Amino acid sequence: MTGKTVKTLAAAYLATIAFLATAADEAGPVPRMADGKPDLSGVWWTGGDLGSANYGSTTDRSAGLQYNLYTDLYTADAKARMATLSDKDDPTLLCKPTAFGTLSVRLFDVGTLGQIMASPDMMVFLQETFHGYQLIPTDGREHRDYLPPSYRGDAVGHWEGDTFVVETKNFTDDTWMFAEGGVSFHSDQMRVVERYNMLDSNSMTVDATVYDPVVLTEPWVVPTKRLVKAPFDQLLPLRCESTETAVLMQNAQGGN
Repeated sequence: MTGKTVKTLAAAYLATIAFLATAADEAGPVPRMADGKPDLSGVWWTGGDLGSANYGSTTDRSAGLQYNLYTDLYTADAKARMATLSDKDDPTLLCKPTAFGTLSVRLFDVGTLGQIMASPDMMVFLQETFHGYQLIPTDGREHRDYLPPSYRGDAVGHWEGDTFVVETKNFTDDTWMFAEGGVSFHSDQMRVVERYNMLDSNSMTVDATVYDPVVLTEPWVVPTKRLVKAPFDQLLPLRCESTETAVLMQNAQGGN
């Protein structure tokens, strides 16, 4: 790493800290689209990238109370299957996305941030890792049940007042909910409902519930996540190829 690169990274880090320190004071009213609905457009994260002071920060409306982890709700059969799996079985080692998201924010997928491009008829959710995306129509159309299952499922959205609601279903069953070795398989009967609420021009909360009658004893209610706008407006292209993950796969298998 060159001195110039270090200075560039340091400058970016300091800019991020400065942005976060003043974001609350500078936040204005919720921006709105031409149809009057909240405009969710922007790059969103939890307050910092991997390794920064604000990485992974979140707001849980049940703060101070215990809540279930996704795998806490596995059926007896699912727990038995879970015991047979480990890091080496993580589908992201094969460059497959997650079905949900490593930080329990579906917009992020495997990464730590995501971008939303909003319009009255279609929402576009972009993920940085694996260059993923989700197209979410909001014009009243139904799910496309004629399509084959996919890694990220088929999503449709609608508005309930100022709350943007996304329902996603028709998943394959060969991805995990999370990455980094967190065993978290699901079935192809999974359905995810998310609710996005903007608080002001720079922040919003995301609530989600995961339904999977095959592997869960009850729906998993995800702790509320608070997202803020990042101090930049474009994602980086992060590719994933089997040659790049070969070392990770070897380490997960014990170096054999």
